[in-house]
Amino acid sequence: MLRIITDQGEARQELQRISERTYHENIETQSATVREIIATVKKNGDRALLEYTEKFDGQVIPPEKLKVSGSEIDAAYQQISPDLLQAIKLAATKIEAFHQQRTPKSWVQFAEDNVVLGRRYTPVDRAGLYVPGGRASYPSTVLMNAIPAKVAQVPRIVMVTPPSEGGKINPAVLVAASEAGVTEIYRVGGAQAVAALAYGTETIPRVDVITGPGNIYVTLAKKEVYGRVGIDSLAGPSEVLIIADSQANPVHVAVDLLAQAEHDPMAAAILVTDSELLAQQVQAEVDQQLENHPRRTLTEKAIAHYGVIILTKNLTEAAELSNLFAPEHLELEVESPWDLLEHIRHAGAIFLGNSSPEAVGDYLAGPNHTLPTSGAARYASALGVETFMKYSSIIEYSPSALQKVSKAIIDLTIAEGLPSHGNSVKYRTK
Repeated sequence: MLRIITDQGEARQELQRISERTYHENIETQSATVREIIATVKKNGDRALLEYTEKFDGQVIPPEKLKVSGSEIDAAYQQISPDLLQAIKLAATKIEAFHQQRTPKSWVQFAEDNVVLGRRYTPVDRAGLYVPGGRASYPSTVLMNAIPAKVAQVPRIVMVTPPSEGGKINPAVLVAASEAGVTEIYRVGGAQAVAALAYGTETIPRVDVITGPGNIYVTLAKKEVYGRVGIDSLAGPSEVLIIADSQANPVHVAVDLLAQAEHDPMAAAILVTDSELLAQQVQAEVDQQLENHPRRTLTEKAIAHYGVIILTKNLTEAAELSNLFAPEHLELEVESPWDLLEHIRHAGAIFLGNSSPEAVGDYLAGPNHTLPTSGAARYASALGVETFMKYSSIIEYSPSALQKVSKAIIDLTIAEGLPSHGNSVKYRTK
């Protein structure tokens, strides 16, 4: 049963505990395992990938089958329903349309004395996408990670995903990859897949940026290889915080909490409300909806450990608690969500009103569902086209412009004890 907390001091402590739930006693052991896996892949390449796939996934993959063939992708289109294909195409269209609006544009500005300053944006050469797999399939994750890379015009988009029984990849995942512009797919997962993307093997190319969620081993591997490659974020377990008032529908609020909790036993589902009646109604409704839930065991575990209802005096206080937690997903199921939005500073994605469940954003609204977790929304943002691009500064000075600022530059180089820096200006302006 969801606990109801009324004391604000206790509420803050509970939110901090939930935010820090990924820091557990086994983390050092897991980190050591990940470092060993990465070192082995660097040394042994494809052979290490195949050995780890057999060890961790229970699948024996012949070396020539590491890469998914074009015929497999073609066959996947025949293996999914026409309705699912249309849903994938619709989601891809909406996601691409959104990200097309957010593509950074190169620019220059002309100042006095023919000084030209600007930025030139270019895509990375190769992007690596990690898509969780095995017993589950996430075509939406493929779309959300691949389409921004496609919009950024990354020439080579490489996807890795763990194989299921018989070395197969879910056909919906393959179709989504094809629709999203993925150029090559490899059946390998876990920390070993991240290592392959970061360092390259005989078959898998080294990439420049790695994105996509995974289990704790995938996350720790991304942390280890950061610097060698860029990454999107260190994604933790998923989370939702719902701010609701007395007009909210308790059935809707309850199902939105469960929609988050059913992800993972470590998923967090939090309701903050100024209505005691709604708190009690949601508490009862969650229990009722759990009775015949297909994923009841893990969902109940998430609710028991990381689910809570916090009762506040008003919505302003609710917004303050939300900013403290900085949730991955924030739903504002209140009478005036745009007014409350003015009080929100930190959140990965914000869903306004009673008809905007998180699932809309998870699948096809357009904005990315790869979001900062565990409080990272205080400083980080959703994955986007920018993740796959970088910019170069543009600087051009005319002789007269350099002459005007030469003394200031030389004075600064003297202060820093770098005479050749000063001479590089002095010799041009004598």
